[in-house]
This record gives sequence, structure tokens and C-alpha cells, in this order.
Amino acid sequence: MTSATLPAITPASIMTEELGTLVRTLQAHGPEEAGGLLDAVPPSFAFEALVRLNQDFIQNILAALKQERRQAILDAATPELAQQWLRNQGFAPDTIGRMMEPAQSVLAPDMNVGEAIESLRKLLKNVMVTYGYVVDEAGRLLGLVTMRDLLFNSHATPLTGIMLRDVFTFRAGMAQSDAMQLTLARHYPVYPVCADDGTLLGLVRGQTLFEAKAFAITAQAGSMVGVEKEERISTPLWRAFRFRHPWLQLNLLTAFLAGAVVALFQGTIDQLVILAAFLPVLAGQSGNTGCQALAVTLRGLTLGEIKDGDGMKLVTKEGVLGALNGGPVGLVAGVAMYVTATGQQSPDALMLALVVFLAMIGSCTVSGICGAMVPLTLKRYGADPATASSIFLTTATDIFSMGLLLGLATLLVWSF
Repeated sequence: MTSATLPAITPASIMTEELGTLVRTLQAHGPEEAGGLLDAVPPSFAFEALVRLNQDFIQNILAALKQERRQAILDAATPELAQQWLRNQGFAPDTIGRMMEPAQSVLAPDMNVGEAIESLRKLLKNVMVTYGYVVDEAGRLLGLVTMRDLLFNSHATPLTGIMLRDVFTFRAGMAQSDAMQLTLARHYPVYPVCADDGTLLGLVRGQTLFEAKAFAITAQAGSMVGVEKEERISTPLWRAFRFRHPWLQLNLLTAFLAGAVVALFQGTIDQLVILAAFLPVLAGQSGNTGCQALAVTLRGLTLGEIKDGDGMKLVTKEGVLGALNGGPVGLVAGVAMYVTATGQQSPDALMLALVVFLAMIGSCTVSGICGAMVPLTLKRYGADPATASSIFLTTATDIFSMGLLLGLATLLVWSF
């Protein structure tokens, strides 16, 4: 949905909007803008809209609301959801605890199948039940019961005889990205969330987890060039400016660093003006090589394919790939330099072609190494690998490619 198709939301008009329209409008905005929209509706209507959103997005909206408004919406919510939402607010953003739902299909270990069915029957009118969770008196998870087992066993069968005991669970403080990696080989519809002592805290639906991760992945491309994850098409102009401008200033600083490298070899450029035509060629090819390595590394980090100890292997592989790709590309660029220099009747045409060839191999090799190393380094120090990888990668490739071309030309051509 684009900003051109969003309905105009005002305190006077929103009362006549359909609930579905309000939900779609909230989804098209960031948390702060969505919170502003909910200020214009009654708390009960705001609650009805919130329960149709992703659990993580609900928490972000609640955090953006003023205390009085947030409390009014919680008062309009069901007791179970209000208690769960308050509990979720205590967990850090981007953790599993932020997206939990109440675990209402809770069963006692001394129940039999017939008693469990009657207990769950009361919930089915208002709650989507996938599993029954067997907990002890202290609330610790003992096992779960599937609907199939309840259906195909006699009513007298005790739950302890049919429940699954080795239950896969999340911890509430676990990062959503880590949880996503753990689910790659598991495709369960619902995952229980427990405290460190095994107490059942809530549930996370696989759909909710994948929705949150899908949004994070779609935000990576923008994050790499300084577009914040919360920025949407509907984000106000001034807010979008504040999101983007600091990154452009950082990019300008790094561009000055590349320019300073070129300035160091001004004498070489003055004598060999033909090199200026090949600087963007070299920077572009090495930049593309680095971006390929960066894309593969980010994908591996996102999908959990890069394990501890795999970093050096990946960096080495990308460096070798950069050298292999740089050879043929450098050969073509070297031939282009030779033809151009010969056309200008340069006596150093062959040596200039060799300089371009060697510089292309070297810069592509370094670009491949940097494309893998930058996101791995950011990840290691707790930063988002997608946030500024592109800026740092571009700086490294520009400085090294231009410096290598001009440095080799100075050593092999101009100095002689």
C-alpha cells in the first residue's frame, strides 16, 4: 500500500472507517505514527485493531503511546492479553519475549483425555488451540498434547501417558534472529516460551516469528545505505530526513578519505592523465565484487548458516573468489588500457596495461575479503551487520582500488 492509497485518518473520519481499513493503515506506518492514529479512536476500537497485528509490532506501538493512553487500551483488553502485553513490555526489543501470546490451553498432569477435551472445548470459541500444555503446580512445562492424540485415545487415558515430554522451547530473552535459526529444521506452528526454570510464560506462533523476520530482511537493503528499519513510504518528510541524513554525512566523510588517497598521487595523474579514465572502472568492478561477498555473508548470517569458526573459512573463500574473478576482468581491462594508450601514442602502453591488470586482481581480492569481513566484524561486536556494511565496504574498496592503481603506476611507470 502506497501513501497515495492510504485513507485520510482524522479524529472525525476514523470512527466511520472499517476495522480492516484501520488495521491496514496501521501496518503501513511505523510504531510512532500508528500510535498517533490510535489516539483518535476509542480504546476498545484500538484494542480490536491491535489484536490483529503482529505481536512484536503491538509491543512497539504500545511503547510509543503515552502512559495514560496505553493504560486505557490495556483496560479495554481481555485480562489474559492485558497481562501478557504488560509482561512482554519488560523484555528487550527484538527478543522472543516481545512477541509472546498467552498460553491459555494449559492442562494439569492429573487430567485424563476426557477432562482435557472438556477444558479445551471452553477455549475453542475464543482461542485458536493447537496444542495442550501440561504444567505442574508451579507452572513448569512438563509436556504437550497434540489434538490428534486427544482424538484417537480413550477418554480415560491419562495425559501423562500420551504427552510429549521432550518439548522444544524458546527462552523469553532469546534474540528473534537466534530463534529463527533454531526453527530452520523445525516447522512447528506454535513454540512454547519458558523461563530459565522451565516456567511456561507464553507462546510464539511460527507465523508471527516469520513475519517479524521477513520485515527485518526487507529492511536490510535500506539499512545498508542508511534507511532506518522504521521508515515507511508514509513516514513524514522531516522524520525521514533525520533518519537518512547522518548516514549521508558519514558517507561524505568516507568519500573524502578516498579523495585524499587520489590527492597523494596527484603527480602521477598529472603525468599519466589516462589513468583517470580507469579509476571509476576499477572502483566499480571491485565494489561489485565486494557487494557479492557482502550479500552472501548477510544471507548466511540471516539464515544461521555461518557457525562459530566458519568466519575465517568464508573470508578466505571470498578472497580467492575475488582473485579468480579479478583475473579475467583485469585481462579485459588491461587490453582496454593498452588499446587506449596505444591510440594516444603512449610509450608505456604495455606497462600501463600490466598495471591495470595487477590492480584489478588485487582490488577484487581485497574487496571479496572486506565483503565477508565487514558484516562478520559488526556481528561479532554486537552491531547490526546490515546497518552500515555498505558504507564501510565502499570506503575500503575505493581507497584500496584507487590507491593500488595509482601506486603501481607510480612504481612501474612514472618512476621510470
